[in-house]
Amino acid sequence: MCNNAEFNGNPDSLFFNDGKRRIDFILVYEDESKSASEKKGSVMRRKVSQKTSRPLPLLSDEDVIAKEPEFFTAPFRKDQLKCFFVKDKEQFFTPAMRSRMAYYILSRAPYEVRGNVKKFGFNKLLDGGVYKAAYPLHDCRFNVKSKEPSCPNERFLLFNEWAHPKSFYKMQPLDLIRKYFGEKIGIYFAWLGFYTVMLTLAAAVGLCCFIYGYTTRESSTWSKEVCDPQIGGEIIMCPQCDKICPYWRLNSTCESSKRLCIFDNYGTLVFAIFMSVWVTLFLEFWKRYQAKLEHDWDTVEFLQQEEQPRPEYEAKCIYERVNPVTQETEKVPYTACGKCMRVSCGIGTVLFWVLLIIASVVGVIVYRLAMFITFSSNLHSHLNNRKELEPFKEYVTPQMATSITASFISLIIIMILNNVYEKVAILITDFELPRTKTEYENSLTLKMFLFQFVNYYSSCFYIAFFKGKVVGYPGEPVYWLGTFRNEECDPGGCLTELTTQLSIIMTGKAIWNNIQEVLLPWLKNLMFRHCTQVSSEKVIPRWEQDYQLQPMGKLGLFYEYLEMVIQFGFVTLFVASFPLAPLLALFNNLCEIRVDAWKYTTQSRRAVPEKAQDIGAWQPILQGVAILAVATNAAIIAFTSDMIPRLVYYWAFSISPYSGGSEHTMAGYINSSLSVFNISHFSEMKRPNEEITPYWFNNITTCRYRDFRHPPGHPNQYDFSIYYWHVIAAKLAFMIVLEHIVYFTKFILSYMIPDVPEALKEQIKRERYLTQVILHETNIQHFKELMKPIADNLQSEIEEPELDLKV
Repeated sequence: MCNNAEFNGNPDSLFFNDGKRRIDFILVYEDESKSASEKKGSVMRRKVSQKTSRPLPLLSDEDVIAKEPEFFTAPFRKDQLKCFFVKDKEQFFTPAMRSRMAYYILSRAPYEVRGNVKKFGFNKLLDGGVYKAAYPLHDCRFNVKSKEPSCPNERFLLFNEWAHPKSFYKMQPLDLIRKYFGEKIGIYFAWLGFYTVMLTLAAAVGLCCFIYGYTTRESSTWSKEVCDPQIGGEIIMCPQCDKICPYWRLNSTCESSKRLCIFDNYGTLVFAIFMSVWVTLFLEFWKRYQAKLEHDWDTVEFLQQEEQPRPEYEAKCIYERVNPVTQETEKVPYTACGKCMRVSCGIGTVLFWVLLIIASVVGVIVYRLAMFITFSSNLHSHLNNRKELEPFKEYVTPQMATSITASFISLIIIMILNNVYEKVAILITDFELPRTKTEYENSLTLKMFLFQFVNYYSSCFYIAFFKGKVVGYPGEPVYWLGTFRNEECDPGGCLTELTTQLSIIMTGKAIWNNIQEVLLPWLKNLMFRHCTQVSSEKVIPRWEQDYQLQPMGKLGLFYEYLEMVIQFGFVTLFVASFPLAPLLALFNNLCEIRVDAWKYTTQSRRAVPEKAQDIGAWQPILQGVAILAVATNAAIIAFTSDMIPRLVYYWAFSISPYSGGSEHTMAGYINSSLSVFNISHFSEMKRPNEEITPYWFNNITTCRYRDFRHPPGHPNQYDFSIYYWHVIAAKLAFMIVLEHIVYFTKFILSYMIPDVPEALKEQIKRERYLTQVILHETNIQHFKELMKPIADNLQSEIEEPELDLKV
């Protein structure tokens, strides 16, 4: 037990006052014998020391960050100590290893025994408030080098060469990150860096597609027709809601049609196909890079050799079973029936919350339907009555206003449900009681991602694949719940609304996450230092300095991975509607790497170093998203954009198949894409009110609407025309052909790119062989040393009778 009175005045010391025993772990508690005023700034620390220690064996200067030496490695065994290279027995294990061993011991140390019930593990004491905190020490201050001659100053190096803004252009020092924080954090930053590098290519191609769309928006034939006063200005469109929506001219959506041209063009099709190939290359090359890291960081066989059961699992092992591998009796915390019951409860709870999200999405849809009516009746009159808003009249439509407000409401609902479901998911996973920490994290990851997938993407799926698809026609519209008329797309198309939704959610999410990761930790640390400081103290020990930092969350890197994988979904699933998504993700990730580095090195207590072989359950999740992305992008191009109807018109309807002409053209597409409705067929409940009828609406008997239906007077009036069935057939054919081509390409690339490079496979086999040879020869030598005294005794017993015989 050590308090502030035992502090020797050296703020950089990592040792007890004897200067020999290293401090490996800190347990913090309050001295209940002191008054409240004394407790402020007088928090006790229990310092834990391991008896053994060893440090093992960027593009930063090697004079600054030395390159780690390479050794043949094997799991440590004390009885084979002679097999290992021990230069200094006191430094055989690195500080990270010592902290991990101390954590392992403390998490299994018993603190209460009552009959057959044994309570152990300091985590329960932390949860109960017995201890206030538990953490390993940083080796120095992040901005000042330690004066201790034996201190490696790794935190200082990481801040200057990695987390400092001046080092934004440098590659990450992954070996030093892994050495200081452990393999688990190291592999996260390796994955994030690799993902960011791969995004540069996707961002460049997406930017080129955006520039192409922006520069050609004025030359689009169908956009020109919309804006032409002689074409779009003469086309009268039907009201988009009952009673309170007026007739309107098509050219009033001129700006919307130009915006649509930026994203709905042939460049987007090429980019969607490119992204399907890009995501395959990203995943395959990441597997190869990950295999190299596993080899370099000695985690190839970590899961099979080293990972231990969780203490929470061991504490509840009361049933016996025969291990199917060893055929020996072992303790387990539940029977087969009990495990099935736990898993079933977990699945049921997750499904309930998914349905709750879907219910919230339905609520947002109802809001959209109700607000569209409100905006339709009030928005234009409000804009007309205020001269300062006149410039926005052409840009702000009822559909756009509804879409933007609904997007912000969706974002708020997403954030609220996230915070609630997080606690539910943790409770479910704790109840399931997974055996190892890897199994625990994988189970929690799948639950959280399923929830987040529905939470973040449901509104985008609605806009992309459901909105404006089943709306009927002006005389017989489709109603939700028998009250709200089904929502139609913006005059510029649903693709524009999908782009708006994506940009708002991606930008809003990025801003909120950065506030959480930068501003909140900084403010919390500032307030904590103000509340706990002791005015008489000018110099505080290393463990006090670290106590004033933010604790690492129980879920560690989970939220960092989740944030990036959700972003990966936005970049891949809906990229056909928003080619700038990879560019936004690239900018965000360049900041994210340095922000996370700054947070870990300056604002957070040192995490308990953990080993990890790979990125865990996130790998199959990424693969699933990549497979789904092919289908979603093909469906967006086929069913959300107007590309297929335009192609059908160009190749099949722009010239008569019976005429001698052969010139295909897009001229006349707008007229062919709009059906005719006789306004006398409006019922009294649907006919627009007289007071909102425009002044120019005189002696007009028909209006137009977006669909492919027979005109009034046709034997099958208002039924779908042959044009409609041509378009549907072309959409289905396009989607099926594109999917098969892309999936086949992905399969070929996956087959041609092995997960582990052949050279690395051979190197791993060679090192395993040499390691076995070394261990075998060492065991033989050790056996000879043990047998030598016995052999000498036998030899002497044989020689003695011969001497007697000679005498």
